[in-house]
Amino acid sequence: MNLNWMAWTQPTAIFFLVIACLLLIFTALAIRYPETPRRGILTIETTRGDRLFITLLGSAFINAGWLALSGLPQWWALGICALYAIAVFRWV
Repeated sequence: MNLNWMAWTQPTAIFFLVIACLLLIFTALAIRYPETPRRGILTIETTRGDRLFITLLGSAFINAGWLALSGLPQWWALGICALYAIAVFRWV
């Protein structure tokens, strides 16, 4: 795969491909299984898409903090992000 047109690496391309796939999956879910917003611990109404956005934003902060404060492998941050995503989709 030739990614030389921009300073992209293969992991960066995979990251954006995963985000694009998530958006497609959540669009298909919204069409197939419409939902009504629900209130969670944030006391605001959220939909699946809102919770996905909160998860992605929070995961970015978790990873940035991990890079800044830890010398451990980034895979540990991925595990924390997975737990965070489960919590967001369950309780927010």
